[in-house]
Amino acid sequence: MREFSVPVTTEVQPDAALTDMLASNVAEHGSEVGLRRRRDGQWRDVTWQQFGDEVRGVAKGLIASGVAAGDRVALQAKTRYEWTVFDFAIWTAGAVVVPVYETSSPDQVAWILSDSGATAIVVESGEHAAAVESVREQAPSLVSVHVIDDDAVGALIAAGKDVPDSELDARRATLGADSLATLIYTSGTTGRPKGCELTHGNFLFEIENGITLLDRFMSVQGSLLLFIPLAHVLARVLQVGAIYNRTVIGHTPDVKNLLEDLGEFKPSFVLAVPRVFEKVYNSARGKAEADGKAKIFDKAAQVAIDWSRAQDTGGPGIALRVQHALFDKLVYGKLRAALGGNCLGAISGGAPLGDRLGHFFRGIGVTVFEGYGLTETTAAASVNHDEALRIGTVGQPLPGVTFRIADDGEVLIKGGIVMRGYWKNEDATKEAIDAEGFFHTGDIGELDADGFLKITGRKKEILVTAGGKNVAPAVLEDRLRSHRLVSQCIVVGDQRPFIAALITLDEEALPQWLESKGKPAGTTVEQIREDADLKAEIDAAVKDANKAVSQAEAIKKFHILGTDFTEDNGMLTPSLKLKRSVVMKEFGDEVEALYTR
Repeated sequence: MREFSVPVTTEVQPDAALTDMLASNVAEHGSEVGLRRRRDGQWRDVTWQQFGDEVRGVAKGLIASGVAAGDRVALQAKTRYEWTVFDFAIWTAGAVVVPVYETSSPDQVAWILSDSGATAIVVESGEHAAAVESVREQAPSLVSVHVIDDDAVGALIAAGKDVPDSELDARRATLGADSLATLIYTSGTTGRPKGCELTHGNFLFEIENGITLLDRFMSVQGSLLLFIPLAHVLARVLQVGAIYNRTVIGHTPDVKNLLEDLGEFKPSFVLAVPRVFEKVYNSARGKAEADGKAKIFDKAAQVAIDWSRAQDTGGPGIALRVQHALFDKLVYGKLRAALGGNCLGAISGGAPLGDRLGHFFRGIGVTVFEGYGLTETTAAASVNHDEALRIGTVGQPLPGVTFRIADDGEVLIKGGIVMRGYWKNEDATKEAIDAEGFFHTGDIGELDADGFLKITGRKKEILVTAGGKNVAPAVLEDRLRSHRLVSQCIVVGDQRPFIAALITLDEEALPQWLESKGKPAGTTVEQIREDADLKAEIDAAVKDANKAVSQAEAIKKFHILGTDFTEDNGMLTPSLKLKRSVVMKEFGDEVEALYTR
C-alpha cells in the first residue's frame, strides 16, 4: 500500500490553547490529586488547585521580570516537578517554551539561546547558570536567569505578587491554536540543530486525536511516571496528555534509581525507550542464570511469546493457557513487580522494540505499544493501541493523519501534527514540507494492507556495498542491541566488500556474565574484549541478528570496542540516537582494520 489515512476524530478550535486544560482542571477538579512529587524521600500529593496556584504565581513572576507575550523562554532541567510548573507557567504568561537538555554543552546552550532570541532562561543548578554566564555574550537578547535549585519558583511567586489576575487573563487571551507553543531544537546527528516550531494546535491535535487512543491507561484512574527527559517531545506530549486526561503525574530525574521509583510510585503506565525494556528483560534473564534457573526463565519467556502470538491467530490452546497460568505465578508476576506491580501498559519510542520483545511483554501482561514520530510531527504520528495492535509495526496513523510511501520508500506524513516550520529557516522548511503539506521524514518504511507502518531504515543511513547491495543498518543494530551484553553498535560497509560492525559492551550486564563463566570479578571491558568466550557469545548474537536479513546484508566481521558510545562522549544524541559521523571519525582505524586484517 502506498497511502493510508485514518479519519479525524476531533478538530482543534481556533481559539484553543494548552493553558485551557489546566484552567479547566483547577475550576472543576481543584481538590483532586493531579500530580505527586517526591520530597524528603516520600511521594506527596499535589492537587490541581495547588499546582494551578504555583503555575499562576510563577507566570506572574515571569511577567514581573520582563517576559512579554510571544517571548521565548528557555528551560533547562532534568525531569522534575518544577519542569512541568515552568512549562505551563511560561505558556500562561503568553510566552514560548524553548526546552534545553540538561546535559547540553555551553556551546549548544549558546546556539539555542542565540538562535531563538530567548529573553530568559530557567536552569536547574548553579552549574547550569555558570555555563549560561560563560556564553552570555553570544545571547544578546537574554535578560534574566532563574535557578530552580535556588528556589526560582518561590522567588518568582514573590516577585509577581503585585501582578493582577487581569494581566494573566490578557496574556492567555493572546493565545490560540496557531500560536507558537514551543521551539524544540532537534538534536541533529550532524550540523547545528534546527528549531521546530510547534503550535498550541499541534499539541492539541496530537493529544485529542492520539492520547485518547490510550484512555485505558491515560485516564483519571491512571498514573504516569515520567523519567525520559522532558526536553524530548514524546515525554512532553505524554506530560500534557496526562494533564488533559487528569492522569496523575510523577517525575524521577535519575534512571539509576528507576526500579526503586517504579516500585514506590506504582504507575499504571510508563513511557520508555527500547533500551529500558531490553534491560528489564536482560537483567531478569541474567538473575535467573545466576540462580541456576536459566532454562526455566527461557521456557517462561517462550511461553509468553507464544501466548502473545496466539492472541493474533485465534487464541491459545488449553495446553498453552495452562503453561501461561503457571508461569504467571512463578515468573511473570515478578517481572511486573519490577515495573511497580500496577503497570498495565507502556509506550516505547525512539527506536524499534523488536517483534520478540514486543510479544514477550504482552505475554507477561504489560503490553508495550510502539509508536512512531519525530519532533517535527509533535511526537507520535502513529501508535499501536487496543483497537488496532500489530506487534512488530509502529501502528496505524493517528486519526486525522495520512501516511504516504514515496517512490524511493521514504515515509511522508500529513496532518494537524506537522510542525509549522523550522525557526528562521525557510529553505529547510521548504525542503522538509512539500507543496501538498507532506512532511518528508527521511525514514524508509512500508505500509501493509491494513495501514500498519513498519520502519525499515533511514534514507541517509542506507549503506551501499561495493557490490551494489543496499543495506539498512538499523535492522541489524536494533537486533544486536537486544542482546544482554551489547550496549551499542554501529553497522558499517558503505562502498566496502561486505557488512561489518563495531560493538560495545553493557558494563552493567558484564559482572553477571563474568560470574556465570567463572571469570574474575572486576574484569574490565578493555581486559575482556578479546576473550574467546566473550567473542563466542557476541558471535552468536551477530548470527541471530543476521537471521533478519539476506546473506548479502549479513554481518561478516565484528570488533568489540573498549569504550561505549554515550551522550557524554558525544557519540549519542540526548534521545540516544547514534551520531554515525562522530563514531566513524573516532573509530575510523578500527573500521579500516575490519577490512584489512
